[in-house]
Amino acid sequence: MAKRKTVYMCQECGYESLRWMGKCTNCNNWNTFVEEVKQPKRAAGVGVSPSGQASKPTKMNQIEYEKEERITTSMKEFNRVLGGGIVPGSLVLIGGDPGIGKSTLLLQTSAQIASKKLRVLYISGEESLQQTKLRANRLGMDEEELYVLAETNLHNILLHIEQLKPAFVVVDSIQTIFKEEVTSAPGSVSQVRECTMELMKLAKTKGIPIFIVGHVTKEGAIAGPRMLEHMVDVVLYFEGERHHTYRILRGVKNRFGSTNEMGIFEMKELGLQEVLNPSEIFLEERSRGASGSTVVASMEGTRPVLVEIQALISPSSFGNPRRMATGVDSNRVPLLMAVLEKRVGLMLQNQDAYIKVAGGVKLDEPAIDLSIAISIASSFRDQPTNPEDIFIGEVGLTGEIRRVSRIEQRVQEAAKLGFKRVICSENNLDGWNYPNGIEVIGVKTVHEALRYGLHTNEQNEGYTM
Repeated sequence: MAKRKTVYMCQECGYESLRWMGKCTNCNNWNTFVEEVKQPKRAAGVGVSPSGQASKPTKMNQIEYEKEERITTSMKEFNRVLGGGIVPGSLVLIGGDPGIGKSTLLLQTSAQIASKKLRVLYISGEESLQQTKLRANRLGMDEEELYVLAETNLHNILLHIEQLKPAFVVVDSIQTIFKEEVTSAPGSVSQVRECTMELMKLAKTKGIPIFIVGHVTKEGAIAGPRMLEHMVDVVLYFEGERHHTYRILRGVKNRFGSTNEMGIFEMKELGLQEVLNPSEIFLEERSRGASGSTVVASMEGTRPVLVEIQALISPSSFGNPRRMATGVDSNRVPLLMAVLEKRVGLMLQNQDAYIKVAGGVKLDEPAIDLSIAISIASSFRDQPTNPEDIFIGEVGLTGEIRRVSRIEQRVQEAAKLGFKRVICSENNLDGWNYPNGIEVIGVKTVHEALRYGLHTNEQNEGYTM
C-alpha cells in the first residue's frame, strides 16, 4: 500500500511545501499554508489512460464532428456573453463578490431552461431547500422540470446526476463540495481541484453543461488554485456595486466564442433584467456643457458601447502632482499628459489629474486615448467640448492619431444614439460608407483633434503651434 504523505499547501495558489512557511514564495501571501495529507496515485500503464481505456492518436481528417445546437435562454445578454448560448458538455465557472447576484442569475437561467421542458438540477451547497424555494417564490418561479438538491458530498451529487439525467446542472458553490477520498477540508486547494476535475469528466462524457459558482478573494480573483480557471471552458465574472442596481457579466475566457464580451443587467424586485442598450444607461446622467467630459465608442467584445470619460485638472499643492485614474490604466494618464505637454504645449507638469470612466466600466483598449487627451485639455482650459461629438483613436508618443479596429460599428452606434460628429484617425476613413446624419472627421495629430474638439484657434494661449 502506498504511503501517505503530509504536505503544506498554499490556499491561494496551490503551491506545495514539505514544511510550513509564513510567506508563500510563489504568490507572496502570508499565513496561507495548511497541512494536508496527500495520497499518491498509482501510475497507469503505458498507452492506457487512468480510467483504464486505451488511447491512440487519430488523424485530423478522420475525426467526425457534429455541430450541436446551443441551449439558449430568454436573456439575450447572457447568451451573448457565452458566445451564442450554452454549449452541451461545457464547464462554466462564474465568480463575483458576495451578494452581487450570482445565485439569482443562475436560478433564473435554470428556470428559463426548465420552461423549455428540459430537466435542470440546481445543487445548492450553501442554502437549504427552503431557502432556495423562498428565492424562487420571490422571483416568481415554479417550473416543473427544475429540481433542487441540497448536498455537499460529491459522490452523492454524481449519483443523483446519473439517476436524474438532467440537461443542465448548476453547482453553487464549488467551495462547499467535498470528496471523501481527499482528507482536507471543503474549500481547500485539493478539494476544489479534485471536485472540479470530477465535474469536468462528467460534463465531457455525458454532454451535460455544468455551471459552477466560485468564491472570490478580497482582490477580486476567484479563490482557489489558478489551475481552476485553466480547467474550465468558460470563465465569467459578475461585477457591480452592491449599492447600485446595475450588474456587469464579463467573459474572461471562452473556448466557444469571443472573450471580453460584456452583458449588462439591472437588479429589480423580480430578479435580474437585461439592459439591451447599455450606451443609454452610461450616458443618461451626462452633464452637458461641463468641461473635461467626452464620449468614446469602446468595443466590448463584439459590441460597441458608448461611455463617458471625465477628467479633472487642478493646480497641485504638492511637489509631486497626483495622477489618479478609475476605469482606465493608471499608467496611460501620465503618458498622454506628457504627449500633450511636449507636442501641444499644455503646461501640465504642476497640475493634479483625475480621470474617471462614468458608470463603473473598465476600458483597456488603445482607442480611448484620444478621448482621454481631449478630456484633459478640456478641463485644463476649462472649455467644454461639443456634447454631440465622439472621439476615437490611439495616440502615439509623437502626437499622431493611429487607426483603430471596427470603426464602422463604433460610428453606427454613435449615429443610433443621436451623435452628429465623430473625430477619428484619418487612416480610418477609407473603405466604408458613413451612416446618414453623422459627420466623420479624420485627423492626423492630437493638435489637429484639439482644434475640432475644443474649437480652438491659433491665438488661444496655452498652445504652441
